[in-house]
Amino acid sequence: MIRAGVVLGFLALGACSTLPDMPNLGGEPVAVFPVAADAPETWAAFGVAGTVPATDWLSQFNDAELADLVREALAANPSIRSQFYAVEATRAQARSVYGRTRPNLSASASAGGASNYIESIDDRASDPAFGLGLDFSWDLDLWGRLRAGIDAAEADLIVSEADLAAAQLSLASQTAIAWFDLNEALAQERVAVQTYEARTRALQLTERRFSRGLANALDVRTARTTQASSEATIAGRRQASGNAARRLEILLGRYPSAELDASAEIASLAPIEAAGNPTLLLSRRPDIVAAEARVTAAGLRAEQARLALLPSFRLTGSLNNNEDDLVDVLDPTRVAARLIASLSAPILNGGALKADRDAAIARARASVENYAATTLTAWREVEDALAADTLLAQQEEAQGRALEEAILAEELATRQYTNGLVSIFNLIDSQTRRLNSESQVISARSARASNRVRFHLALGGGLPVAAPQEPTQLAITSPEETILP
Repeated sequence: MIRAGVVLGFLALGACSTLPDMPNLGGEPVAVFPVAADAPETWAAFGVAGTVPATDWLSQFNDAELADLVREALAANPSIRSQFYAVEATRAQARSVYGRTRPNLSASASAGGASNYIESIDDRASDPAFGLGLDFSWDLDLWGRLRAGIDAAEADLIVSEADLAAAQLSLASQTAIAWFDLNEALAQERVAVQTYEARTRALQLTERRFSRGLANALDVRTARTTQASSEATIAGRRQASGNAARRLEILLGRYPSAELDASAEIASLAPIEAAGNPTLLLSRRPDIVAAEARVTAAGLRAEQARLALLPSFRLTGSLNNNEDDLVDVLDPTRVAARLIASLSAPILNGGALKADRDAAIARARASVENYAATTLTAWREVEDALAADTLLAQQEEAQGRALEEAILAEELATRQYTNGLVSIFNLIDSQTRRLNSESQVISARSARASNRVRFHLALGGGLPVAAPQEPTQLAITSPEETILP
């Protein structure tokens, strides 16, 4: 058994993180030692060696159009575009945090004059004034407080990039599942149309039998009722297929016009090929990487808050010259210089800094618990998908056998009804059983395909197609066009 543990505080954490360790300097170190659940060597639902899951998981569906749709979604989906720019903002913020720890140099220039009344000459005289200045400041990082802030910002960037990767993988899986839903809806619509046609033929047969005195009015009314009901079912199925098409079009960044068509076919899958193990999952799933980086950032900020209790050292300097002649301002011999080194330490602040430290530690502890929760959820999702695939395969196989029998029963009932051996109710019952069996086969096959996608999503199986370096811009007018140049 492998015990997964996380150490938080002045150490930068994580199996995947490359952030440097923080030194243990002065004061009480910030340390939290949470313990996650035991991680077994293999999945409970399906014993598997520690092999790396495949990233080309779309290939098992043998659907080139599906791969094209996933590629389109990754390029044009607005939510992915938003996440992409969030990464850019976080990257810029990390540069900003770093830049604020560097020496700061600023320049100033001024020009002015004063008008004074001189009584001896009974007139006013103007005295010009010119000035040039350079100001310098630098906070020296004696204890590593500023370095902790930089590392925390870098951890935030890892979080943002992991969130983008998680969003891309989620979008790829949502697109695949939406494609399966559309094919299922169209297949169900096709079954409904076939059922309507079968019941129309039954109605025609009943009316002929009625005209010959071989059937009664009740049979005719019953046949008409079932035909009308099947017609209503078609309308409902068409509504469902239209909704499924619009959901997929939204993921693709298209206008939801329900114009997207599909083959109404769902691939029959081979048995699942599980891969990886619970420990390997920790380094593959982007949401776990993001949670881990959040732990790292929170620990670094807790350490930063602790180090804020220690003295800080600051260098300041200035060069300035103020003269009444512009030529004299530019004379280096007239420049006044000043350099000051200051050491300051907090003494009385109402306990604000200690409260900041305690709050940061509490947030760090919360991030650890969130990491543990994310890990447990990830393990559960894989176990659910593994167990579900076996059961869905059994369900699909059983429903297939039921459909075969239902088709034969409907054919037999049709012949017997034509020969007057059974009633209209026997025929309708056989048709209904065939309809339900075919519908359940379609649903089971679609559910298994969607579950297979969720399995690879749970494994953090990687993008099945190459993601664009930068998402495409929307073709429609968007608010940013009135803001950005």
